[in-house]
Amino acid sequence: MSRDNQKEAKAIVILGATGDLSKRKLIPALNTLLVQGKISPRSIIVGSGRKAMTHEDFRRRFDLTGGFSENLFYHQGLAGLKEFILSRGNFRRIIVFMALPPETYASTAEQIARAGFGEETLLIIEKPFGRNLETARELNQELTVHYDETQIFRSDHYLAKEAVQNLLIFRFANALFEPAWNNRYIESIQINAFEELGVEDRGQYYDQAGSMRDMVQNHLFQLLCLTTMEPPVSTDAEDIRNQKMNILKCLKVDEVRRGQYREYRKEQGIRPDSETETYVEMKLRIDNNRWADVPLYIRTGKATDRQGTEIGIQFKPLPRILFNKKGEVVPNRIIIKVQPAAGIILELASKIPGMETSITTTNMTFCYHEAFGEEIPEAYQKLLMDALEGDRTLFVSAQETETCWKVLEPVLDQGDLFFYDRGTCPETRYPEVWFDFSKYGGVC
Repeated sequence: MSRDNQKEAKAIVILGATGDLSKRKLIPALNTLLVQGKISPRSIIVGSGRKAMTHEDFRRRFDLTGGFSENLFYHQGLAGLKEFILSRGNFRRIIVFMALPPETYASTAEQIARAGFGEETLLIIEKPFGRNLETARELNQELTVHYDETQIFRSDHYLAKEAVQNLLIFRFANALFEPAWNNRYIESIQINAFEELGVEDRGQYYDQAGSMRDMVQNHLFQLLCLTTMEPPVSTDAEDIRNQKMNILKCLKVDEVRRGQYREYRKEQGIRPDSETETYVEMKLRIDNNRWADVPLYIRTGKATDRQGTEIGIQFKPLPRILFNKKGEVVPNRIIIKVQPAAGIILELASKIPGMETSITTTNMTFCYHEAFGEEIPEAYQKLLMDALEGDRTLFVSAQETETCWKVLEPVLDQGDLFFYDRGTCPETRYPEVWFDFSKYGGVC
């Protein structure tokens, strides 16, 4: 659907609307989109859950602005939900967001199909999409019994972050970078995603998932694909997906190291003998012409000493000539900050002012909030807006999902755990390429 049709009235249904995701992300995002005029004021948002409550009870759960409460309704359960929506208007497009436990996706899709939601319906589901290759295939097969693949939107909110969307612009719209984005110039690539918090109130879910399933299979593999893929033929969703698939087909795991913070087994909802990892360090490679012999590193962990997600590009050292005869000039780096503050940092060699020729490393920085002077849209605003328009670019296909699981299948739950203290970052197995990303924390 084109943006010319964005003002068409639509019905947005949130299943599991009394949960945390709805309160923190979905309703605030829809509120903002309506206030900004991005969606029609004739659109309706219907929360559905097992609890009995009135429309007013439901509205009081949220901090609503701009008359949004007039568009917000509540309906208990799926029985009669389609009829309730039709009583509010004639909507050619109905978006159903499953803010539900992942194990209920297939059965819920069957239930809403039986409730009369058909070709006019788009389904949005959140990761994780299965627990391994077998369960992912089963889920995709069960979903497509009732809905066409074009109606299924697998949401990965990392793809909607501004810094992630800018990756393709940065690479393919700047002649400065594309010629050097290959194994001739780049020595290594690493992606880090660290959290200071532990599992908090997500213990029951997290103990069934772990860092590999919760972060690597979806968020971090998507970042890796966008960082390394070939230029797509166009910005069409399928062209971009095809290039991501080409990377995933060539992606190999060389080494995996799994850790767990020591207090993890005492957290609420965690098994006392749990072998679930809260930290993962991986070494990978891409077996194609562009990236042959360039190692890729992924690190992600909970309860570490800092909060941040970054992509680091390490360029090869200069030859030992001219200013680098002693090999002391630090190689150039590009650091792409995804969160909490979006930006890009270029580390360059420059002369220290003075009579002598001394070289140091200086930064050129691009910070989103400084460059544009406006609030960066929250990721769920972008995802919901694209779903309303039928734009699948920032959503994950069934084939992508299954291929990601295929890459990870041999290493899931494999290897002994090591333990680390809460509030610390485990020592890397690859100190020769380790980025001290903490020094960029104050930038942007």
